[in-house]
Amino acid sequence: MTRFRPLLAASLLLCPAWAGAAAIDATQLSPLWGVPFAGILLSIALCPLLTPWFWHHHYGKVALAWALAFMLPFAALFGVQAAGGALVHVMLEEYIPFVILITALFTVAGGIYIRGNLRGSPALNTAILAIGAFLASFMGTTGASMLLIRPLIRANDDRTHRAHTVVFFIFIVSNAGGSLTPLGDPPLFLGFLQGVDFFWTISHIFPETLFLVGALLLLFYALDWFYYHKREEIRPVDPTPDTRGIGFDGARNFWLLAAIVGLVLLSGFWKSDVVFHLAGAEVGLPGLVRDIGLIVVTIASVRITPASVHEDNQFSWGPIQEVAKLFAGIFVTIVPVIAMLRAGPEGPFAPIIAAVTRADGTPDPAMYFWASGILSSFLDNAPTYLVFFNTAGGDPQRLMTELAPVLAAISAGSVFMGANSYIGNAPNLMVKAIAEERGVKMPSFFGYMAWSVGILIPLFLVMTFIWFR
Repeated sequence: MTRFRPLLAASLLLCPAWAGAAAIDATQLSPLWGVPFAGILLSIALCPLLTPWFWHHHYGKVALAWALAFMLPFAALFGVQAAGGALVHVMLEEYIPFVILITALFTVAGGIYIRGNLRGSPALNTAILAIGAFLASFMGTTGASMLLIRPLIRANDDRTHRAHTVVFFIFIVSNAGGSLTPLGDPPLFLGFLQGVDFFWTISHIFPETLFLVGALLLLFYALDWFYYHKREEIRPVDPTPDTRGIGFDGARNFWLLAAIVGLVLLSGFWKSDVVFHLAGAEVGLPGLVRDIGLIVVTIASVRITPASVHEDNQFSWGPIQEVAKLFAGIFVTIVPVIAMLRAGPEGPFAPIIAAVTRADGTPDPAMYFWASGILSSFLDNAPTYLVFFNTAGGDPQRLMTELAPVLAAISAGSVFMGANSYIGNAPNLMVKAIAEERGVKMPSFFGYMAWSVGILIPLFLVMTFIWFR
């Protein structure tokens, strides 16, 4: 059993209540414990290509199988109590709050129907993407994505080429647009909870955001103009009938969106010493109030939204179910991976930690940008942000002043590069699922990455040389 103690120590690192007074040493954790996480990523990437029917009907079982591939060996080695504690910790402190928030945003935004038959011209499509980028920092990338993806698809349902529009929507609305406030993306919200000022991000990475969003909008307009002027682009019959004017049905849900924003802000600003303990997991009173409030908002949205609005929106629970099931497996299997990152320069991922430090011992903003970004492309970007936040010292006052370029690099990398893959950020998968439900033939996992590597990576390289040297 002694050779397995590092794994136990790493698990204790994620659930401090298990450790008691024992010293924690996660420096000898074997990288093999990351195999289940790699397995679920490969399943998401390959199964839709190789076995689409099986994946469509059994992706939840696949996610469960990989979660058990980590949990069962852990339980066999360290006991059911330790395994149960790990599960309770990751569910209560990370996964359940995450799912509650995105479910609330998905439900409320899905209860708002934008009336009218918009015509998907290059100018209109670009305008929708720009509006979405603005809204994302104030109602979250999930909220903005769920509000606008349906009318955008409907506006282009008479066009032959539509996948590129959804891909750029993921780039801009589901990721880059959420970089300006803690409301926009979970990594920034975690930074806010750690003590980063609410308006710090907008004052320090606004130029980077403006450059990235502006460049993507220009590239999209050029590509969409090219497709729009192809002879076979516009279909003879528009599937969406013409209606008079543009308006909103289910507009009462805008008040519920405001309630979501208020609850999230409240949980950040409200400090309380009241903490509830369950099997080693800690649930603070502000977070509990936020989550209960979000559940109430979700139920209220379902009750007050007319059935006709959901029908017009072609609203279904399929996309959120897919995200919830896949991310349940991701959150469980990511436990040992995050532990290996947190082990620091003495752990298995020492080369990653060393790469972000210059020879003179000072942090390298460019490497922080790329390290946090690349990991956020495939790991959950929220804990990845926290890992590098702590790697850089973890002192919010010092990071906001003396080390401001480093914090800006971590923030930008974690948010922007969530667009590099379908699993980099939760809205990516939801948007993909909604688009496919409406007949848009979306790129495969690797096909999407061909888009991101070809378009985003060159822009990130330019940003590195301008802002993160």
